This record gives sequence, C-alpha cells and structure tokens, in this order.
Amino acid sequence: MPEAFLDIWAQVQTVEGLPYIIAIAFVAGLVRGFSGFGTAMIYLPVAGQFLPPVWAIITLVMMDLLGPLPNVPRVWRDAHKRDLARLFAGVVVIMPLGIAVLLVVDPAVFRYIVSVFALILLVILISGFRYRGTVRAPALYGIGGVSGFLGGVAGMPGPPVILFYMASPHGPAVIRANTMLFLIGYDIILSVMFGFQGLLAAVPVVLGLSLTVPNLLGNYLGGKIFRPEHEKTYRMVAYAIIAASAISGLPFLS
Repeated sequence: MPEAFLDIWAQVQTVEGLPYIIAIAFVAGLVRGFSGFGTAMIYLPVAGQFLPPVWAIITLVMMDLLGPLPNVPRVWRDAHKRDLARLFAGVVVIMPLGIAVLLVVDPAVFRYIVSVFALILLVILISGFRYRGTVRAPALYGIGGVSGFLGGVAGMPGPPVILFYMASPHGPAVIRANTMLFLIGYDIILSVMFGFQGLLAAVPVVLGLSLTVPNLLGNYLGGKIFRPEHEKTYRMVAYAIIAASAISGLPFLS
C-alpha cells in the first residue's frame, strides 16, 4: 500500500469513538434492511458525538452511496424523471445555503439539530401524517430546495421528499424508484459541492467507505430477518432505535 494511504488508515483507526461509530453504522443498516428507512436518523446523532459535523455527514454519504448502486438500472426504468429533475434543481440551488450554515454551526448545536430533527420526524412517522393537498409541478422545486437545505445543514434530505411521495398519486414502483434515486443523487451532489469547497478530507472519506462494510452487513441481515407479516413489529423496533439514538445525541445528556 502507498505510504500516504497507510498514514490515512492509521488516522482512521485513532478516531475517537470508532467502535461506537462502527456499531451504529451496523445498526443503521440493520434497521434500513428490515424497515426501509432510518439510516441518517440513527447514525448521525451518535456519530455527531465523536466527529465534527462535516465529518459526520461525509462518513454518512460515503457509507450510504455504494449500497444502492446495483439497483440503479432497474429503478431508473420505473422513475418519474421530470419529478426528479425538478427536485434536483431545487437541491442544487438551496443546498449551498445549508452547507454555509453547517460550516459555522457549533458542534453542540449540530448535535441538537440532528437529534431534535430526528425526533420530530419520528413523531410525524408515528402519527401517520399524510399531506392530502395537491402538489403541482412548481412546488417540487420548493420541496427539493427544502430537502437541499436540510441535507446541507443536517445530512437529512429525505423527509420532505418522502412525505411528498407518501401522498402522491404515483404507484409504488415509481415512489420507490424516485425516492431511491433522489437519495443517491443527493449523495452525489453533496459530495461534489463538498469537493469544490475542499471539504472532502481523506480521513472521513476513508472512514465512511470503511463503514460501508458493517452497514451493508446490517442491511443484509435486516433483509434476511424481515417477515412481511410482522411489519408493524419491525416498524416499532425501528422507531424505538431511532428514538434511543436521537436522545443519546442530545448534548445535555452526555
């Protein structure tokens, strides 16, 4: 191995809280495997206790980028591409504002943001809230913009888009495809913007790519243990893990 990489790898191994970060990457994958959601809501509150805010988001993006790629050819055929184009336009315009806030926010404030936001989203999920109004094409730019801001400042771009598709008239295949492609696109857009700003430091990139292993293992095991007849039970377990992770990330408790 090149000496430079060995030096980076040595730095990765000295990251504070590394065993906890590895464990939460596995747990986040496990929950994603049997429930289909929750990666950022579980991972970020814990990772934020040990990593600087930018590093926490970089590791999440690197970890979450590779796993879904084999599914892209299939979901691309099912996708509603005009919806995606409008969403991504909003992301590209507004995400830099979210990143600008991220770069100046205090790490403790970042932990409050991700933990409180995860708890708010959890309440929305448990309540079963669905938006029943009509979302016209121009509104998709706004939904993409909100997702871009939240993705830039807190690493959680999915909820506005997911809530929209929960209420959309599209069929399950389109909803699955657009949600998956949107999250992959977010990872790519954020990586490019971080790269242009010189934020993609080698250590969090290598750490994030390394976390792909426990995360994919968790995804695999979660998928294997999933049984459709127990879907409500799995969902309740996912909610409990998200709540525990979010609460543990609140600075006043640590």
